[in-house]
Amino acid sequence: MRLTRPFIRLPFRFDTRRLEAEVRSLGNSRWMRHPSRMRGNSAIPLISSGGGDNDSFEGEKKPTPHLERCPYLKQVMASFGEVLSRSRLMKLDAGAEVSLHVDFNYHWFSRVRIHIPITTSSEVIFHCGGEKLHMGAGECWIFDSWRRHRVLNAGTHVRVHLVIDLCGSSRFWQLVREAESTDPAALEAAVRLVAFEPGKPVALRLERFTSLPVMAPGECTALVEDLIADFSGNPANDPALVRTYSALLRDFAHDWRELWVLHGQQPEAIARYRELIEATRGRLHPNRRALTTASNDIGVNAVFSQRVLNAALAPEGGFEKA
Repeated sequence: MRLTRPFIRLPFRFDTRRLEAEVRSLGNSRWMRHPSRMRGNSAIPLISSGGGDNDSFEGEKKPTPHLERCPYLKQVMASFGEVLSRSRLMKLDAGAEVSLHVDFNYHWFSRVRIHIPITTSSEVIFHCGGEKLHMGAGECWIFDSWRRHRVLNAGTHVRVHLVIDLCGSSRFWQLVREAESTDPAALEAAVRLVAFEPGKPVALRLERFTSLPVMAPGECTALVEDLIADFSGNPANDPALVRTYSALLRDFAHDWRELWVLHGQQPEAIARYRELIEATRGRLHPNRRALTTASNDIGVNAVFSQRVLNAALAPEGGFEKA
């Protein structure tokens, strides 16, 4: 999700000693390798699709058995009062890094990631959009995942963060706006400790519906127009190709709406929707970086494919007969 600044600190602090104890209680065998197989990167799912050990963005989100064993982790996650999406513990080994990248798939267009460092050192540096900082243990941060970002652990100990994905209600974004407009000293004075409360009952609010079986035409148009505005603003792009791509993306949105008003969510129309998706994919320029975005120099083909074409239809399991 795009933010006004690379990093924004939120006014919360958490008991890292208690968090560290709960992380240790899970043991070493629970850590899963990063889905991209990045060296030294691993995770323990806490909220996942179906509550299993997976990296999926799809489907109803449920707590994993790992989270059920950790009462303070649950209290921390519930303390935001928000509907939570895919969330996990993320470990970065000593000397390892999260390589430079941008989060541009459908999930990240509308979700922000909260970082709460549990185990860290001053040698762990987060780079984002030309800025860098060390997130201190027990602090609470969000960052702009649409900007290029990376993390380097130059220390001699592992780094473990609790990361929580969410879209955020108006209450959450009001909190963010207030944090943005507060100077660091005043924000530090306003930080609230979320302490562990033994025996406190916790009710987590979790995402149940991540997408429609067939993307709504209004959402499709909004995603297309956002992308067109971005690459149209890049002066390095070929103006003729900008016009061609603008027409191509709008044609897709118009034809998607036509199919949708005819067939809606009917599973028997899957083939028609897929035909349009693949025909549009086949019209993309063979050079994946023939056009790039103005905001972060990402190839338009990749963004359009990940954010729209790949997300326009849910997996077949998302369809139900009427």
